[in-house]
Amino acid sequence: MTDLTIKNFMAEPIQRNKIEFWAATTIYVFALFSLVTGISPNQYDFDQAGVNYSYYEHYFWPQLVRYTVLYLVFLFINFVVFPKLIAKKKLWLYLFLLSITFVGLGLVLGILDTWTKAYLFTRYQEEQQTYDIIFQRSFHYTFRLLLMFIFFTVIKYTGLYLLSNSVTIQSKYKIITHDVLTAFIVWMVSVLILLIFDAYHEVTVVWGVISLNAIALYALAYYTLIPKALAAKVPFRSYMLRVLLVSVLMYLPVVGILFALLHLVDTAFGVSFLNLLFQLLVTAPATWFLFKRQAKGNEELFVLKKELGRSNANLDFLRSQINPHFLFNALNTLYGTALQENSERTAQGIQMLGDMMRFMLHENHQQKILLSREIEYLRNYIDLQLLRTSTSPNISIETKIEDVLDNKHIAPMLLIPFVENAFKHGISLKNRSWIRTSLHCEKNKLYFDVYNSTHPKQDKDPEKDRSGIGLQNVKQRLEALYPDKHELIIRETPEEFFVHLTLQL
Repeated sequence: MTDLTIKNFMAEPIQRNKIEFWAATTIYVFALFSLVTGISPNQYDFDQAGVNYSYYEHYFWPQLVRYTVLYLVFLFINFVVFPKLIAKKKLWLYLFLLSITFVGLGLVLGILDTWTKAYLFTRYQEEQQTYDIIFQRSFHYTFRLLLMFIFFTVIKYTGLYLLSNSVTIQSKYKIITHDVLTAFIVWMVSVLILLIFDAYHEVTVVWGVISLNAIALYALAYYTLIPKALAAKVPFRSYMLRVLLVSVLMYLPVVGILFALLHLVDTAFGVSFLNLLFQLLVTAPATWFLFKRQAKGNEELFVLKKELGRSNANLDFLRSQINPHFLFNALNTLYGTALQENSERTAQGIQMLGDMMRFMLHENHQQKILLSREIEYLRNYIDLQLLRTSTSPNISIETKIEDVLDNKHIAPMLLIPFVENAFKHGISLKNRSWIRTSLHCEKNKLYFDVYNSTHPKQDKDPEKDRSGIGLQNVKQRLEALYPDKHELIIRETPEEFFVHLTLQL
């Protein structure tokens, strides 16, 4: 997943809500699954108090309701109340809903605790005193939940801020990259959700320590251990030896952290050994695989960029071939007109040529231009040629080009080669000649036809055995710029030449 993809994935509210929803749902499902195991964490307290214990009455059903209520409250607070409070929309209404929700949650949890902690009724002389203590504890727990919800929201939005500024952070600290920040934020959110759902203390601690170690090892391996190991004869073996050394050095510090959280020496050593195996067998190989995959992707991206550069160079070369060819033809036309008369026609021709040259200098090198500008250029070209042919009765030029009012775009200099080819090969001052040009648009399709007469070239004509580059170039440009979006039909007989182009804009 690319950096941009991850950023969009985390920044888009809909996508972020999906992540949080499925994380909470997954933990809720696992919490329900824990009830099926038949383990009774509170049975010892009932046995010590001498109270008859029923698994379903004193644990299963109360915990089932507890997990379900906590799950629904999390969804309501996280996806409805807090977003409105942050956006400051109907502030007092949602503050009231927040208060009512947590008062109701405190009452529900207190009622459930009268079953799960029924053994407390034997410790106090008065029943009301027991109820007071149970409900006081439930409201204290509810208040801690509210603080955790607030802390969860602060972490979430702080994380999003860090992700949006990950480039700046990485410029100062190379190892703190966008993916490391994302993993760390997901770790914090998952630990908080476990706390909110009141998961077993041991489960939360083991998950928190092992997953945080995995994130730290990933960052260290990805940006330090693997790059150094690549210079060795057997890079993967060198890398795994480095990971083993780091894992062994971290064994005792992890034991210390686990002992401080669990207060059980044997459990701390056992979980730390399990952590070492997990990092060696899962985290380290997975990090190596991800590193090699990204390196291969970067290499492919480099090749694609190189090929794209070649394609752009080819397009620029094709355009450079087309432009001078037209300029020479236009200058020849003006020269012929100047020989005929020194009048307004020459001035008009020069003005048209100036407009066309400005078009070529300012718009010809753009990726796309307005279709109306391309049509204006086409009309200028035809009008310029009419200065040369209008005095000949044997030459018929018919033009039916519709105006385009909406903002359709086209690649520049795509239509002119067909018209230029028609004037080049379809006009003879000695024989009857004709050129018919039509253009119209329907929705997003352009229909362009050029139909002209042809004449056999004289033996002395230097271009008799040469094929012009104009049509060949425009075919290549169509293939490059409009793949599967155009249809080009060219028919030729000894007397006629016909071109039909359908283009999806």
